[in-house]
Amino acid sequence: MICCFSAVLAWLPLALGLDFERLKVALLAHFGAERVGMLEKWQRVLTAAIPLQESEKLLRINDFFNNNFLFIDDMVVWQQADYWATPLELIGQGRGDCEDMAIAKYYSLKASGVAVEKLRLVYVKARTNGPNGPSVQAHMVLAYYPTPTAEPLVLDNLDIEIKPASQRPDLQPIFSFNSEAIWGGVAANSTRSDGSGQLTRWQDLQQRAAKEGLE
Repeated sequence: MICCFSAVLAWLPLALGLDFERLKVALLAHFGAERVGMLEKWQRVLTAAIPLQESEKLLRINDFFNNNFLFIDDMVVWQQADYWATPLELIGQGRGDCEDMAIAKYYSLKASGVAVEKLRLVYVKARTNGPNGPSVQAHMVLAYYPTPTAEPLVLDNLDIEIKPASQRPDLQPIFSFNSEAIWGGVAANSTRSDGSGQLTRWQDLQQRAAKEGLE
């Protein structure tokens, strides 16, 4: 019985939009065998997260990406000023920037069973204190809405603790989006525009991810 239950769990990520056999083939083709271990670790994290409460899913997936991947600028990794990597590309490189981290968390939570309408990627202006003093930088985080009217929780790589948006005064939201819509801000009642096709980088990323084995 235990073996049968384990087999069912192993197939759950596929049922929720991840084909790990295709992902492994794509990873080997583009990055070689060195990163297969991290792909398998990601699969284990997602499989273990599926039966958990959503609050625990958030913690485990946020910690997985914050703890296992280096924050590196796109120009260093991809030789481009602004490249949005798929979760598989992030795993293959072992490093990425804020968009890559937020997008990987979005796909992972969706695969673990969190409804898309509870998730939004949020473009923000982030105030940071660096060696040369305070600065403001473009940044992306993932927001989770426990209910349609709730204050969102913020998953971030700058501040790794998951906090309500009201406890992140360092972030100024610009707009938010998911695979279904775009919003003029981050609040649950912010102006919605159905469809996200006008975000060309997001549209391109979703197409590349689908070819790799992510839906």
